[in-house]
Formats: sequence, C-alpha cells, structure tokens
Amino acid sequence: MSKGLIAVVAILLIFGFVGCGKYNGLVTKDEGVKSSWAQVENQYQRRADLIPNLVNTVKGAADFEKSTLTAVIEARSKATQTTINPDQLTPENIAKFQGAQDQLGGAISRLLVSVEQYPQLKANQNFLELQSQLEGTESRIAVARKDFNEVVQEYNQEVRTFPTNLFAGIFGFAQKGYFQSTAGSDKAPTVKF
Repeated sequence: MSKGLIAVVAILLIFGFVGCGKYNGLVTKDEGVKSSWAQVENQYQRRADLIPNLVNTVKGAADFEKSTLTAVIEARSKATQTTINPDQLTPENIAKFQGAQDQLGGAISRLLVSVEQYPQLKANQNFLELQSQLEGTESRIAVARKDFNEVVQEYNQEVRTFPTNLFAGIFGFAQKGYFQSTAGSDKAPTVKF
C-alpha cells in the first residue's frame, strides 16, 4: 500500500470516528430538549387540569359573571388544542403555543380579579386551595420554561459550534426555538386604589 492511500484511509477513519461522536452528542442534546419540552407541556397540562375545578367552584357563587367563566373555558380549550411536536420546536411554533397559553393566563387573571367582588367565594376553602394550587403551577411553569430555554441554549450552542455545525448540517440537526417573554411583560402593571 502506498503512503498516500494509508493517509487517506486514516483521515476517513478519523473523520468517521469524530462524526460518530458528534452525532451521538447531538442526539443526546436533542433528547434533552425533547425531555425538557415534555416537562413544559406537563406543567401546562397541570394548569389546564386545575381550571375546570376552579371554574366549577366559582360557578357556585351566585350571579358570577358568565362571560368571564366562558372566556376561561374557551381559552382553556384553545390552549389544550395547541400542541407542538418536539421535532418542530421552531420559534414560530413556540410563539403560537405561547400565545394560546398567554390567552389562558389572561382569562384566569380576569377570573381571579372578578372574585374580589364575592366575599363568600373568597372564604370558600375549596376555592382558596385551588387558587393556591394554580399559583404554584404558574411557578412550576416558569421554572420549566427557564429549564427548557437553558437546555435549548446548550443544544443550539452545540449545533452552531465548529466542527459540530458541519455534522449537524449533514445529519439534519437544526436550531430549536426559545420561549420569549410575553409582549408588554417588561412593564410593571399599574395598581390603583
């Protein structure tokens, strides 16, 4: 064998071994993103599961605004219908998902503000427990979204870093989208008494 042929074979073997290692690393990080996304969906599902109980408890209050309850029910329905396949975590798809979840969050906020007019409801132990569970779930959602963004950042960094970016392109690993803050969330709400 000639030295040139041995050199070419050696380079191809090295390239193959490096490629296998990079591919396996990308698969591991991609699975981490999918797992993290599943946790985000899990927390949003927890919130969606709490809402019917909250609505039913509030319905028991006399003369409660039906339009507020209807808005919550409709927003929950829309939010639970909006799903993303973990392989399709593009910024556009995440924005659609987040938009549906933001509508639900707004409807829940309006519901909780309306409750202030009903002292018998504010004293209802079931309502207080559900409200507490909902607040805890909102915190869990925030943590899950933060964790998701961290995993996506690690994945995207790997996909964009040389020489992994070469293998990412060959094997079809694309960047994933992040959760963004809701428009207007950079301004503190005005509270008037």
